[in-house]
Amino acid sequence: MTKRNLLGKYKGSFFGLLWSFINPLFMLGIYTFAFSVVFKAKWGLKEEGHIDFALILFASLTIFNLFGEILKESPLLIVSQPNFVKKVVFPLEILPIINLLSALIHSAISLCVFLLFYGIAHLALPVTILLLPLVVIPLVLISLGISYILASLGVFLRDIGYFMTHIITILLFTSPVFFSLDRIPEKFRYLMLANPLAYLLEDARSVMIFGKYPNWNVLAAYTALGLCLLILGYWWFQKTRKGFADVL
Repeated sequence: MTKRNLLGKYKGSFFGLLWSFINPLFMLGIYTFAFSVVFKAKWGLKEEGHIDFALILFASLTIFNLFGEILKESPLLIVSQPNFVKKVVFPLEILPIINLLSALIHSAISLCVFLLFYGIAHLALPVTILLLPLVVIPLVLISLGISYILASLGVFLRDIGYFMTHIITILLFTSPVFFSLDRIPEKFRYLMLANPLAYLLEDARSVMIFGKYPNWNVLAAYTALGLCLLILGYWWFQKTRKGFADVL
């Protein structure tokens, strides 16, 4: 069903799954030009060029887009499949998992693009990149927990699907995607740290770009948070699913 979901998104298009390569490259070019060339944004590295800025930005966007894609699709998971609710006996709880797997495949494709360009630019990859799955695990747990809640709420409150587009945009510019946490004034930094994506993005850049180890205490805390959120989200989904057929 994950394969069906992926192919369905690009059905009828000429490039098909190649759009998974084209879209991140296109957005990377736009963001790099806007922030690195026009606004002269820097990550604070010595002798930092546009290529370095682009690679760090691409690493950040790869992680953020995983979270953003899951949130964007979640409110429509049940609404877009009324036959699964009304006419057949179907385990609806796997729909958020299918959505998660599709997003992970898109992120894996983006990661391959990143590895290719990083290898060309620096001729070697940091060994710490092997720790990236450990950074992604808490993000996956948090995303899946939220996905269960949004999939349920999307049945009863159709406006959530439109609202999530604005939420994702707000998160994009309030998360350290285009900048590092060090660039935020100390008096405002605690507000940024309230966003769970902040530390996870920093850790992702540490293992993907800078060859540093992640903050193990933070990863453990967010993994525990993700497990709690997943349990809560699954419980909420199962509790409300009895009303799906009545609304649809």
